[in-house]
Amino acid sequence: MQNDRPTTPYPYTTVVMVENYLDREKIDRFLTRHFRNYTPQRMQRLIRGGCVWIDDVPAEPRFRVRAGQQVRVRLIEPPDKLIEAQDLPLEVLYEDEHVIAVNKPPRQSAHPGGNYHDGTLANALQYYLDRQTPLPGLLRPGIVHRLDRLTSGVIVVCKDHHAHRNLSIDFQSGRVAKTYLALVHGHIADDAGEIDAAIGRAPDGGLMSVAPTATGSKAAVTRFQVLQRFELPYSLVEAKPLTGRLHQIRVHLASMGHAIVADEFYGVSEDEHLLDRQALHAAEIVFSHPLTGASLVISAPLPADFQQAVEQLRRNCS
Repeated sequence: MQNDRPTTPYPYTTVVMVENYLDREKIDRFLTRHFRNYTPQRMQRLIRGGCVWIDDVPAEPRFRVRAGQQVRVRLIEPPDKLIEAQDLPLEVLYEDEHVIAVNKPPRQSAHPGGNYHDGTLANALQYYLDRQTPLPGLLRPGIVHRLDRLTSGVIVVCKDHHAHRNLSIDFQSGRVAKTYLALVHGHIADDAGEIDAAIGRAPDGGLMSVAPTATGSKAAVTRFQVLQRFELPYSLVEAKPLTGRLHQIRVHLASMGHAIVADEFYGVSEDEHLLDRQALHAAEIVFSHPLTGASLVISAPLPADFQQAVEQLRRNCS
């Protein structure tokens, strides 16, 4: 729900409860978990300035919180590590007070960094979340997992630290199921199968690789199913990674001799007539809600460029 912001937003007082898992956490660390756009130094300054109370007792920097306590904070200045909020298109697939899932378009980075300092999904989400709070920066988008810049599809974001913590644990424990669609070169012989090949860094320190000479290799497993073989030598594949290695689906499919169309790292260079970016789309994610435990199944429709490539290949079959 969108809130009307006060004309003079600061100072602004808010109250948060201490969760069980943060029992005995130092007060400054507790506050930076709840107010993720504020640095620990800024929160320590608020504590020393008499702007924080624990159960109506003025807090001191040495204090630790206990589960069930109320912490009242008087914010007297804006956040100091706020992501720039940008009014960008955002396709919301699911949303509640703790979680939001969006369909990330291709060519959009998830976070600012490298050559992409703005126009990212995080910039768009910060703007979107700021419309839901009295002050800019009270919520910080917690992107739990990543998609490559050129990969489209569903990505899950948490609005608060508790949801972010729980969902991160589920991702790390393999309790989140992801399904991708990929358009690949050639006709895969088997209708379905499993690629079990450890992935590490190529010896030159560049790309990821399944080669025995790769360094730091870790177990990686991807299940696949061929959805359609086209008359031209391409296949539409459903891929489900059971592990979460960098570039896993791209590396595994390329290792079979069926690189993803227009993959600039692991593919070939003759695909511009079909698609000008890698044909990989995060189509579905299944997970338990990080706070309620309810099962969530979130799907993202194919973007126009991917859909057009598939339709072009189907026309060639007729």
